[in-house]
Amino acid sequence: MIPQHAQIRLMNLCAILLLFVLTTPSWGKDLEAFPNLNLNDPRSVKEATRVLEEELKLAARPHTYVLIDLVGNTIHIKGRGVELHHMPIVQWSVGSWEKLTGNHRLVARPQVVRRKIEPGKGDEQEPISLTDMPADYDLSFSSGLTINVVPLAEKGNLAQGIAFMGKAWWRRLKNWTSTIGTDQPSTSAAQLEITVSVDHAQSLAWSLVDGMAVLIRRSADR
Repeated sequence: MIPQHAQIRLMNLCAILLLFVLTTPSWGKDLEAFPNLNLNDPRSVKEATRVLEEELKLAARPHTYVLIDLVGNTIHIKGRGVELHHMPIVQWSVGSWEKLTGNHRLVARPQVVRRKIEPGKGDEQEPISLTDMPADYDLSFSSGLTINVVPLAEKGNLAQGIAFMGKAWWRRLKNWTSTIGTDQPSTSAAQLEITVSVDHAQSLAWSLVDGMAVLIRRSADR
């Protein structure tokens, strides 16, 4: 038997799903917004309802946005409620769950280092491509949230693995030392670290634009 308060949450979730279907084109084919949702867990239903309420606001606007699903371990690039692209998350870690709610607006997209012009080829440069995108970068948001994107080294590439691991540990050390002498513990930082493949890290960087909204679905069992 589902508790009454959980039933209310479930009814709200169903209402939001129905509204999503009616207001977003082609979304009906993607009814299972959260196929891994445990309807018998009130916390999971509450979190899914919160995310869908926020997404409904974003889907009403003609702008793409990002949904980071820490339950399904996926990153979704969406527009008008329709998924345009998704990529798997290998692993993740988070500082403070409470600060992951709401819409987070990207302050600036990752910087791209342009290729140097080779002598004899004139002043024209080849257009930037996906391979020019960075794979290891930090994303800052107006809400104070920071998302660290960490690339996963290719299998068998020991040098790459050491380099990526060194950068990740250096970043964690800087974050930890920045809290020394303050009253706030390091775990209270509004920070999320996600590990994805190199290709997916570059694809995410390619998809981001300044001011882009990011939603995060939190894990209910944390």
